[in-house]
Amino acid sequence: MSLWKQARSVDEMNALMRNTLAETLDIRVEAIDDESVTASMPVDARTHQPMGILHGGASVALAETVGSMSAAMAAEVGTVCVGLDINANHLRKVTSGRVTGVAKPIHIGRTTQVWEIRIRDEADRDVCISRLTMAVIPGSL
Repeated sequence: MSLWKQARSVDEMNALMRNTLAETLDIRVEAIDDESVTASMPVDARTHQPMGILHGGASVALAETVGSMSAAMAAEVGTVCVGLDINANHLRKVTSGRVTGVAKPIHIGRTTQVWEIRIRDEADRDVCISRLTMAVIPGSL
């Protein structure tokens, strides 16, 4: 049974990212299943820090993007989600390719949600683990 209350397709999710930071960083939703959303991002000049490795802030941008989209779909109709807190543990460097973030719920409540986002490299090794807390408030997109 799916946890999504405001389900969207992969194409709809990608369309929502037009003219945003996510589009600038080439973040793409790749898959949506019954309890997670997967998105990817390139590791290149757009997302490098000066030492030529994936910038921690870019990892956090991927985590917040995929987590926020997941939270929005899991929220009741007539509500939207906004970020309250995010943290990230950077575990391994990446210099090229694409990284993939998978958002899975830890807690879905009436007024808050907590999501874990695991970002992995192309060899399926953990690169970053993030936890995102969202506030659920009245509103709509």
